[in-house]
Amino acid sequence: MNQPFASYELLPYYDEMFEGRGKARTHYSAVLHRISRMGMDELKQKDAVMQAEMVSQGITFTVYSSEPDKSDQERTIPFDLLPRLITAEEWQQLEKGLQQRTRALNRFISDIYHEQHILNDGLIPRDLVLNNPYYVPAMAGLDVPNDVYIPLSGIDLVRGDNGQFYVLEDNLRTPSGLSYIYKNREMMRNLFPELYFDYRVRDIDPGMNALLSCLRSMAPSSKADPCVVLLTPGSYNSAYYDHSFLAQEMGIQLVEPHDLTVINRTVYVKTRNSLRQVDVIYRRIDDEFLDPLAFRKDSLLGVPGLMDAYIAGNVALANAPGTGVADDKAVYAYVPDMIRYYLNEEPIINNVPTYILSRPHELEFVLSRLPEMVVKERCLSGGYGMLIGPTSTDEEIKKFREKIILHPERYIAQPTVKLSCSPSLAHDRIAPRHIDLRAFVFTGDNTSYAVPGGLTRVALQQGSLVVNSSQGGGTKDTWVLTSSAASRLELNSR
Repeated sequence: MNQPFASYELLPYYDEMFEGRGKARTHYSAVLHRISRMGMDELKQKDAVMQAEMVSQGITFTVYSSEPDKSDQERTIPFDLLPRLITAEEWQQLEKGLQQRTRALNRFISDIYHEQHILNDGLIPRDLVLNNPYYVPAMAGLDVPNDVYIPLSGIDLVRGDNGQFYVLEDNLRTPSGLSYIYKNREMMRNLFPELYFDYRVRDIDPGMNALLSCLRSMAPSSKADPCVVLLTPGSYNSAYYDHSFLAQEMGIQLVEPHDLTVINRTVYVKTRNSLRQVDVIYRRIDDEFLDPLAFRKDSLLGVPGLMDAYIAGNVALANAPGTGVADDKAVYAYVPDMIRYYLNEEPIINNVPTYILSRPHELEFVLSRLPEMVVKERCLSGGYGMLIGPTSTDEEIKKFREKIILHPERYIAQPTVKLSCSPSLAHDRIAPRHIDLRAFVFTGDNTSYAVPGGLTRVALQQGSLVVNSSQGGGTKDTWVLTSSAASRLELNSR
């Protein structure tokens, strides 16, 4: 029983590590070899060390309860210490596809706030955009620095049972989780130094400089030494660790709304003895809470006058307000058309097939197959507002059916994607768990950088397809291999 993979069971899904019972894929052969030699006892010891380290460093995330009698819980994000590997060839294709997608999305956002060619040509329904809850009328006609609306994008990918990657969601407002990529890597280097350095893993460290460069390039008047700050709602926010880590790694100031003030349409950060003008704000506050004078009057998180300063061109906001239109899950269905329309290219990474339930014929089709479908509320994220038909009870499906019939325009549906599985440490054994991949792309002035690998998220519960941290999911380190790593290690492990 000390053999880690002795009871590992292959499921009817694509397995990232195994291509058959006991037979590892070529690029995983060294992982199988070393973990098998290590044994379960040593593996659990390393896991205990890692969990203690996460507690001591305060690497946390708040899980919000949907039940009124249960309180929210702040906890360490579960970290699975078995790495997820991606070959150099796979990543090369994914990188091209991610950069292609973010280029098209940026063109789309610029277009809907300016000429609206894509709406005038009838490619996307006008009402879907202009009546979208994330559409910000104040952005209409407003030029942003370098025409970059989304310097930081989080694109969620899944691998299907055919081994192909698909885009599941786009996250363009305030995508979270970037810090965990770096903490996962730090812990894996400490826990498995020989395995890590035997594999020639793509370095992720240049990512922080790439993001900072993209932010600095947005500064008004192309300042040589712009002041960049990260605006957080505060320490009670679920992703506060993410905010503080990124600010520290980029060497920029972490500020809360009360640290900023607007004078004559210019934003200043308060220092001990004076005020310093702020040029770029990497904001981790949603649009509606940014400025109580422009959006929600009751917002205690906003900076009064911030939007006025932004419209005047005296400060840049990353990401730009109004980018959430492209996060809408109904708009997502049109991204392949955007790529063809703006770039005159075929999509490199396909979408998951998506049904828009405001269309009567698609609504009828989905309702007739509801137990087979995943249904999502268009404007919610984090795993909320979902029905996963195959794992839901008859009563849950019945209640969700009633909600869909009452407001079909609020929902989209997708066939249940058979998310790939990866070996994960599950208590006293290694077992397959479903995973996805959140890839991060940074866009600046004629530059684009995809962090090699991104954040692999793990559905910790057996059989669960929900990987979101807000729903209790975990993470694991993602290794993108260099072209020569897999073949060299296969020989060494024999």
